[in-house]
Amino acid sequence: MSVSPAGAINTTALVVPGVYVQIIPPQVAYLNGLPTNILGVVGTATWGPVNSPTTISSMATYAAQFGAIQARKYDMGTAVAAAVLQGANSFRCVRVTDGTDTAATIPVTAAGTQATGTLTFTVNPTNGQNVVLNGTTITFVTSGAVGAQVNIGGTLANTLTNLQTLLSGGTVIPVATLSSSASSTVLTLTAGYNFQGTAGNALTLSAGTTTATASGATLAGGVNGATGLTVTSKYTGSLGNSITVTTQPGSAANSTAVIVQFPGQAPEKFDSITGSGNQLWINLANAINNGISGLRGPSAYVIASAGAATAASVQSTFALAGGTDGAGSVSAAALVGVDVVPRTGMYALRNTGASVAMLADCDSSATWSLQVAYGLSEGTYMVMVAPSGSAITNGSTGSIDLKAAAGIDTYTAKLLHGDWVYFFDAVNNQTRLVSPQGFVAGLIANMAPHQSSLNKPIYGIVGTQKSYANQTYAQADLAQLGQAGIDVIANPSPGGTYFSCQFGHNCSSNQVINTDSYTRMTNYIAYTLNAGMGMYVGKLNSSTTQAQAMGTVSSFLANLDQQGMIGDPAGGPSFSVTCNASNNPPSRVALGYLQIDCLVKYWGIVEKLLVNVQGGSSVQILRQGATPNT
Repeated sequence: MSVSPAGAINTTALVVPGVYVQIIPPQVAYLNGLPTNILGVVGTATWGPVNSPTTISSMATYAAQFGAIQARKYDMGTAVAAAVLQGANSFRCVRVTDGTDTAATIPVTAAGTQATGTLTFTVNPTNGQNVVLNGTTITFVTSGAVGAQVNIGGTLANTLTNLQTLLSGGTVIPVATLSSSASSTVLTLTAGYNFQGTAGNALTLSAGTTTATASGATLAGGVNGATGLTVTSKYTGSLGNSITVTTQPGSAANSTAVIVQFPGQAPEKFDSITGSGNQLWINLANAINNGISGLRGPSAYVIASAGAATAASVQSTFALAGGTDGAGSVSAAALVGVDVVPRTGMYALRNTGASVAMLADCDSSATWSLQVAYGLSEGTYMVMVAPSGSAITNGSTGSIDLKAAAGIDTYTAKLLHGDWVYFFDAVNNQTRLVSPQGFVAGLIANMAPHQSSLNKPIYGIVGTQKSYANQTYAQADLAQLGQAGIDVIANPSPGGTYFSCQFGHNCSSNQVINTDSYTRMTNYIAYTLNAGMGMYVGKLNSSTTQAQAMGTVSSFLANLDQQGMIGDPAGGPSFSVTCNASNNPPSRVALGYLQIDCLVKYWGIVEKLLVNVQGGSSVQILRQGATPNT
């Protein structure tokens, strides 16, 4: 007996008697529509991969992957925050830089020589006298010592014992800064584990008002140990400067642990690492880079390489430094990027499924035609913006003038007037002027594709440049923008006193295709069919295949009809699909073509509500009631 998928057996060549079972797939395959809620955002950040699309679902995941939002132009986090306020929750984020970004790094050193210093006393201090240790004043009192005070003992030795006890507690001066010991006349101070090597030579020392003698103005003799590890942040950016690496004794006997702490995240602990000499440092580097089998994976934040140190590690904390964002000279060109592998900027969003996309704060009209071309090639609705403070028309710099010069009369992009918006940035505790793109793109991405942004409340806006000047748009102003295919956020809206898009239009001058819903539905249907209908390529072009293909498309469109996403207000059919001999004649079939013709009726959007009112004392109103039964 043999069981095979349909078509896997050459039934004309069977010789051996037996049972041959072919598994036939369902006659009609169904299509599930592609997601329409994915928003692509390109901009700068303080951390994270560069030119690599990364999936983000919330501001928490954004902060973990790219750092906090920044009060600067082209900031990707600001755009994501604005979109999240509208309900968007599926992002593909691409970080760009100007090429000067650097990764933070630090050498982790082996045990060196710790700096030391002494205070030598000849007489017992008196009430009110003090010593100053690394800027902290410690006062001697007769009794009742509190805080940074030390009780004077019956002898000098007793007083120094009291002083050493205070210091060893670590509440006045952390033991990570200074440790101490005392004899009958001498207080010896040693740099703590956070001031290993030469760093301890900067710790200050003063006898204050006592008659003691200090060995010097600072501790001395600290010598750095050899480099055991060079630790570098996994990504470039200033957030890497907040990473710390701590070496300390491990949980197991004669072992070492290394802890990597990233801001806002749980510490990564690589514990119980053993080895002697340089092998210890090699093992520590391997643990950070590769993880510890069965215990934890590699570090998500740093990479490490072993140095030449042969001495043991010491308990110490090292802070990475030198990380830069590479955001100071980012331009519109960097946001657009290049469309060759490895792709950068906007082009890194290819094949990510982003149905809506924006280049954060990209107000350069020179990029608009490039964004349009990308949108057409990917089926992506590009949300663009004119420069901040642009006039409606102003010879050559108004929003209308810039659009006309760019020649972007197309359904694939939405251009917003240069009336930028103010929103309260809780992270940086300030009200900022930002591009309206994030608000509009987030709103569109969160809506079903058959809906329009017209008259939908937009949240998180404190005001616009127009409203801050106590101005509103006249009907003539809005008419100019609407005729030019430019949308704008304003308040009031047709439905009340809230901010919303005033048109819900794309950039096309063709009134039949100039709504958000046309762009979104057309892309949704076209790209769903493009993604799913490939199953019929390679099949026999028979009437059965044609019927199956037609059934697949019809089923998809019937689902849209059932969900109310398409329809005919007159009650007629909302779609038709043809795939048979009428549009697949033998001459075309012989050349390998299979053609499916679809007609789909989109719902219109209510833009102008006309109410006819006839009033007056002479108006006659006829009421018709049910005729009584006789």
